[in-house]
Amino acid sequence: MPRIRVGLIGFGTVGAGMVEVLINNRELIGDRVGAEIVLKRIADLDIDSDRGVEIDPTFLTTDAMEIVNDPEIDVVVELMGGCDQAMEYILAAMERGKHVVTANKALIAKHGRLLFETAERYGVDIAFEASVAGGIPIIKALREGLAANQIKAVLAILNGTSNYVLTRMTQEGLSFHEALSTAKRFGYAEVDPTLDIDGSDAAHKLTIIVSLAFGLPCKYEDVYKEGIDTVSPEDIRFAGEFGYCLKLLAIAREVGGHIEARVHPAFVPLDHILANVNEAYNAVYIEGDFVGPTLFYGLGAGRRPAGSAVVSDLMDIARNQIKGITRRVSPLSFARLPAKGLSLKPMDQLITAYYFRFSALDRPGVLSKISGVLGANNISIASVIQKGRAGHGSVPVVMLTHEAREKDVRKSLLLLDKLDVVTERTILFRVEKRTGS
Repeated sequence: MPRIRVGLIGFGTVGAGMVEVLINNRELIGDRVGAEIVLKRIADLDIDSDRGVEIDPTFLTTDAMEIVNDPEIDVVVELMGGCDQAMEYILAAMERGKHVVTANKALIAKHGRLLFETAERYGVDIAFEASVAGGIPIIKALREGLAANQIKAVLAILNGTSNYVLTRMTQEGLSFHEALSTAKRFGYAEVDPTLDIDGSDAAHKLTIIVSLAFGLPCKYEDVYKEGIDTVSPEDIRFAGEFGYCLKLLAIAREVGGHIEARVHPAFVPLDHILANVNEAYNAVYIEGDFVGPTLFYGLGAGRRPAGSAVVSDLMDIARNQIKGITRRVSPLSFARLPAKGLSLKPMDQLITAYYFRFSALDRPGVLSKISGVLGANNISIASVIQKGRAGHGSVPVVMLTHEAREKDVRKSLLLLDKLDVVTERTILFRVEKRTGS
């Protein structure tokens, strides 16, 4: 049986998961591929800690260049994270004719074009299934399974930490900070969870999805993002009264020759399939012009799911090597860019429905003042909840609007927050009513 030799750079959570899959399912993998995938060398700064898998100590090194320079290694797996050093190792490996597998979403989102061009120059494969949605095979689905379709829309829950936090807030009435502390205690959040809760992690993943789904070269910096730190139990309760829940959504949708690419908390109808995705689970809803709606659901992170995705990439590359081929499928699905030129839609031109929560003085005429400003800026009110209180303090005034333009909404809020009857900054969330375009 042919042997494909692998070198691993980064022996953390995902690296250990990859090794566990290769050991536990060695015979199954060999039967499916027709080749033995052999782990030859592992590099990590820490080669002493127990990872829960049995490894020959002679496999371990602290020098990643030993793997890059080893002429017997066919595939380099980069799981160290970060950008600069990881990029250096990957480029060096490809220059030496080695195929590359990575789970590095930030690196692919920010420097994917350079990596793909380098892989083409040296005739090697680069694979990155684990970079988006962990164990969910969404890269392969977009690149191959749904390749015959024009993708109309992608709505996704791509960050397990944020989804866990929002689940705890919804089900237990916890504050954001209480729910985040719970997530840390149970291992669903990093010590520094900033990239998860501010939308950056999901935006990295959406950048990759946009390029795969629409053939539009997309820069991470061009994806609009907001985090979940402004979500309060009060907003979650009002969402429920209106028939919605709050989720951190990653949205990519083609509208009139433009692509919306945005990550932010959104009101999701309780009867939408994504409303029932809870805890640390991910889900990706994709609508194609011929296939219609599809849903991919599973664990989006973690040792074993991500390790499974990495090994699936290794198996693809091994199959190619057996047949003596490379680059059978373009990394981003498109062998050439689509003829119809798509561009990203500026966020201020977004048209959707909105949720507002005002803190306003409890006196007559307040609602008419607020609605007057909205009406003057082409914003029509669909529903209102006004809570009165004893005394003359501030009360919440909550509204859902019909579809409006983001630019008009932002202009209105600047004016409304200056009114003498509005006592705090207005809270805004976008409302997702549609699935496709």
